[in-house]
This record gives sequence, C-alpha cells and structure tokens, in this order.
Amino acid sequence: MLIFAAILAIFVYGMIAAMLGTILPELSERFHLTPSQNGAIAFAQALGLMIASLAVGPLLDTEGDKIGLILGLACIVIALFVLPRSKGFGTIVVRATALNLVNLFFGLGGLTTPFISANLFKRDWVRLCYTVASLTVLTLVVQAVTQMPAPAGASGFVLAQAGPILGRPLLFMLGLFLFLYVSCEVGVWNWLPRHLIAQGIPESRALNILSLGFALGLLVGRVGVSPILIHVPAVEVTLAASIAMAVTTFLMLRTNKPGLAAALVFIAGLSMAPVFPTALAITGTAFPHMTGTAIGFVITCGWAGLAVSSRIIGAIAGGDPLRLKKALLLIPASAVLMIGLNLAIWSMLS
Repeated sequence: MLIFAAILAIFVYGMIAAMLGTILPELSERFHLTPSQNGAIAFAQALGLMIASLAVGPLLDTEGDKIGLILGLACIVIALFVLPRSKGFGTIVVRATALNLVNLFFGLGGLTTPFISANLFKRDWVRLCYTVASLTVLTLVVQAVTQMPAPAGASGFVLAQAGPILGRPLLFMLGLFLFLYVSCEVGVWNWLPRHLIAQGIPESRALNILSLGFALGLLVGRVGVSPILIHVPAVEVTLAASIAMAVTTFLMLRTNKPGLAAALVFIAGLSMAPVFPTALAITGTAFPHMTGTAIGFVITCGWAGLAVSSRIIGAIAGGDPLRLKKALLLIPASAVLMIGLNLAIWSMLS
C-alpha cells in the first residue's frame, strides 16, 4: 500500500509539473495575456516552489511525511478546482502560486498531462483541470489511509550547525549550477508550447511535442543514465549533459518544422534527464553532515532560477509572442554557463 501511495503521488505531481506549460496557450488566448504576463505567472509558480523547499523539511522532520503530502495535495485540489473560475490575470497568478506549494514528486504524469490535453480533451483546459483535481482527491484519500513512517523527531534547524556548511564555496557553486539548470528545464516545460505555436505549429502538435518529445526524453534519460553512473563519475555525467543541453536547446529554437522540433526536443530531454538528481547526489556526497540542509539550499537556488528566468523571458518577449524565440535563447545561454560551473565544481571535488 505504501508503494502504491508513493507511485500515485509521483504520477499526480508529474501531471501538475506539466500543467502550466500545457494550459498557458489557452489561458493566454482566453484572457489576452502577453508573454510578459506569462512570465509573471511562471514567477508565481517559482515562488511557491521556493516557499515549499524552505518549509517542507522541518515539517516532515517534526510531523512526518503524511501531513506534508495531505497539505500539499489539498492545495493542489483547491487550486485546480478554482483555476477554471478565474476572471483574469491577477487571479491566475494567485492560483499558480498555490498550485506549486508542493515540491516533492515527479514522474510519468509529466508526459500524461500535455498528451491527454492534446489527444483526448482537445485542448479543453477546464476539463483537464477538473480531471487532474479529481485524480488528486483520490490520491489524497490514499495518502490519508496509508500508514507511513513516524516523524524523525528532529529538534529543529540550528543556525550554528549550518554555519560551516553555508561557508563553503562549493555549496554556492552547486546552488548556482542548479539555478541555471532549473531555468532550462522548467523553462522548456512552461514556454515550449507557446514558442512552437508562435512558429506556426498547431497547438495540439505543440503539446504532443512537449509530451512525447521532452517529457518522454526526460523519462527515458533518467532510466538510461542509472547504469552509466555506476561506472562514470557523477560530475563527468553532468558535464556531458550540460554540453548536450547547450547544443540541443539552441537548435530546437532554430526550427519551425514539427518533426525536426520533436526530435531535437526529445534529445534535449535526454540531455537534461540526469542533471537534477545527479546534482543532488553530488551535493549529498560532498556534504555528509547536515545533508538535508545542503540539499534544501541547493534546491531552493534551483527554484530561484525559475523565478528569475521567467521574469527575464517575459520582459524580453514583452507583448509580442514572436519575440519569445529571442527570449528563450536564455535557455542555451544558461546551459553554456553550466559547462563552466561544472568544470569549476569538478576542480573543487578533485
């Protein structure tokens, strides 16, 4: 039962992770939102993720996993049922923040959301919201009735103990690395469909490229990299991934052909697949004491990257969707910076 509860939670959160990018084209059309306003919505999403990253650790340590899951799933249910009733931009921003107050799980759902929106619901985003909300209610009930491990009983965060960790440059380098990476990955999740539509690709095809291209690439890559990490040092894997990200994300922004775009987006997903979990593994290995604090700091830096990049992309694109192509060059530029940071981290770990 515990395994089933975990799988269901992973699946639902994966669906939530892909939600904004899937429904953003329809929201933009319905409420006449500019790319700049899209950036503000993505910023609200990032703010929720940052709050969750900072708050969830002490909550899980003192109260246990179940309370964190139930509270997070309840926020998702409320947000998804209320979002279709939104009257405009301001309401959507508030819902986007609430919708992302959980930063715990990711999985196959990331592929499912855009796929069913394009092929089963015919881009009916209201129906999509209600469907995912109903599935989340079921998940919440499963979590509530499932027995889970007791709280760790941690006494709380002690700043004096964190001082030596926060004083190490390596931690900040890892944080900046994830800052840039999340700007890339979630930037693709949130902006790719709008970009493809602006290039003349039909919306249903754009959503399928996000699902069967990017999401599938991430899933295949994360399965395939596991045996590689047994034989290849983690920092070498992230370096190779960063180089591949820089090339593929640049090329995917240069084409308006659906088939070529799908292939490049899939390869971009493969390239990104190992970076997030491997970066956290490097952090855990480098900081064997107060590992949770170190990982929490690095993850929060990652969501800060989403907040900053969303604002920059929205500002560059302004009110013209056709300028989004230029704004999204921030993604390969961030990947190039990741290469330099990766080399610096490698030297620190040597």
